[in-house]
Amino acid sequence: MNAGLFIYPVLMASDILLYDANFVPVGKDQKKHLEMTRDIATAFNNQYGETLVVPEALIDERVMIIPGIDGQKMSKSYNNYIDIFLPEKELKKVVTDIVTNATPLESPKNSDTCNVFKLYAFLGNGSQVKYMKEKYLKGGYGYGHAKTALFELIMDKFKNERAEFNRYMSDKSELEKKLLQGAKKARKVARKVLNKVRENLGYRKSGQGHRWQQRKNF
Repeated sequence: MNAGLFIYPVLMASDILLYDANFVPVGKDQKKHLEMTRDIATAFNNQYGETLVVPEALIDERVMIIPGIDGQKMSKSYNNYIDIFLPEKELKKVVTDIVTNATPLESPKNSDTCNVFKLYAFLGNGSQVKYMKEKYLKGGYGYGHAKTALFELIMDKFKNERAEFNRYMSDKSELEKKLLQGAKKARKVARKVLNKVRENLGYRKSGQGHRWQQRKNF
């Protein structure tokens, strides 16, 4: 057992608490991390006074767990995720590799157990999902058709995001500028929280370099 087992949850907690997050959108599998974050914030506040915002979990029941291309929970760790920013041909291959069963093309299919349909339902609107479900129940609609529909939906739904991604990836100087803007915005919030933490821990600023020193007799 290495230190990462203990450090990583605390790192996640600091990423939340450092920015005064009131609500954190998480999946069901991440709820435990947020509970630990709440415990850390509450314990700190009890010891040193109201300092940290105790965040609430924001869980969308519809997307608690998104299936990967192999049917397991979608995760980079499992290498079963769909990268929507892949080049078109590579993205199509990933969608084509989604695991399905051996139900013949002409037979009706169970949308409740189909990985392709679950992903389509996550991205599509009501009428699109209804139309595909009718196709599944009617039969004569193969998994190849469903995968093509999912691929086309991804390409259409994330058309603007893909264009922005390609624009930034082809202009690294513009990308760096955007990252610096985000860092500046985040730092402004984080500095206030960190300063409050230091003050409540008994530190004070000293000198022109804004160094922090622990107050005597604290």
